[in-house]
Amino acid sequence: MPSNLPEPVGEQKNVVYLRDSGHVVVLGTAGSGKTTMAVTRAIWLADHAPEIAGPTLLVTFNKALVTYLRKTVQARSPNLVVENYHSFAKGYLAYRNLMGRRDIVDSERPAMMERAIAEVQRRYPGVGVLRRPLRFFEDEFLWLAGHGVTDEQTYIKADRIGRGRALGPADRPYVYAVREEYRRLRREAGKRYDWDDLALAARKAFEVDNTPRRYRHVVVDEGQDFTPEMIRSLAAAVGPTGTLTFFGDYAQQVYGRRLSWKSLGLNVRGGGAVHFEQNYRNTPQIARLAVALSNMPFFRDEVDLVEPRIVKADGPLPVLLEYPDRQTQFREAVELARRLGRSMTVAVLFRKRKHDAEVSAQLPLATRLHRQLSTWPLGPNVFYGTYHAAKGLEFDAVIIPFCDHDLLPDPVEVAAHGPDEAMSREARMLYVAVTRAKVRLHIMYSGKLTPLLPSDPALFQRTAPR
Repeated sequence: MPSNLPEPVGEQKNVVYLRDSGHVVVLGTAGSGKTTMAVTRAIWLADHAPEIAGPTLLVTFNKALVTYLRKTVQARSPNLVVENYHSFAKGYLAYRNLMGRRDIVDSERPAMMERAIAEVQRRYPGVGVLRRPLRFFEDEFLWLAGHGVTDEQTYIKADRIGRGRALGPADRPYVYAVREEYRRLRREAGKRYDWDDLALAARKAFEVDNTPRRYRHVVVDEGQDFTPEMIRSLAAAVGPTGTLTFFGDYAQQVYGRRLSWKSLGLNVRGGGAVHFEQNYRNTPQIARLAVALSNMPFFRDEVDLVEPRIVKADGPLPVLLEYPDRQTQFREAVELARRLGRSMTVAVLFRKRKHDAEVSAQLPLATRLHRQLSTWPLGPNVFYGTYHAAKGLEFDAVIIPFCDHDLLPDPVEVAAHGPDEAMSREARMLYVAVTRAKVRLHIMYSGKLTPLLPSDPALFQRTAPR
């Protein structure tokens, strides 16, 4: 076992070293050691478990986290493979001769979808739902693919979980018509898939695949971000004597689905999940802010939320830094990151990817968290990227600029989903960013602070405007 991994304690041992076959669900609060447990269990199942050790897949959603895990653990375990979900699905479909090199529509997808919307608008002029923005249709297509919906009547009758603004049955045929037109255009372009429907294709391929499975065990980290079809396909990827272990935190579910693990088709012994409440990552001050955020109305419909129990030593209060304008915010965020990065790991996290280039120009030696990240620097360093890109990772200090009232929630999300749903989604993403910080947290804004943060002054150390 790698010496740099913490040794499991208490109930953690019961999960990490469980030998039974079948499905295991582990839910934990942010900072409860889910990734550590997932990694430790994956290594144990791959190389050390008596009688059942064998090839093991550790799969997560975040490519930056994959890079980190490969750097720290994969090279030490010959039977362990670390991948993000889409790499797993692409590899399996290619193995089954169901995937070519250019079979996935990628950068051209938005334009293709816009054409599909315009065509259906032409057929049905005056239909209100067809005037919704592209972001709305992207989200709905993801839901359809993620739930394995392949016909219009199933969609019309479905309980549309995870949408704050109701999408009534009368509107759904028009949305489905857009999807069918988009798929027609995709076929014309010679593309069999987009990223959303790889899971459905993989699951269907496994259903007719009678060959021995490559993996005896699958361990899923950050499982709350996987669609039901992703989890079903991963469950199908192990044989009858294998295991699937699911680690997740539904407070961090940032992709708008808000599903319970019970909807994923897993057959868990005893019918229930294991819960971990101890927060080993965040100081009490940061954890209290995260708890207050999760107790706000935006989380009122949360499923499987685990309330943390704080066990780490004290630290400074999260700092609220107010600036006269966004240019000053950005300049001060870069300077603070440069200063703190001399002695600790620091992440500057944004809601929008557009800020990446600006940070890179000011901090050329900093590491950007992104899909193609291939190396992971060790020791004190500055990282930067979106809230999404930081999922599953932790840093000594986190700096979150642009927490302005008119930027959070993102106006694009408000237009696509309505204010209530946008607030719910954006609050969860902010929760992810906040809980990446182990010791120090700096939140920056200009003018009026985002309503997504709790208003209790005891949670923050405030500084006067400059």
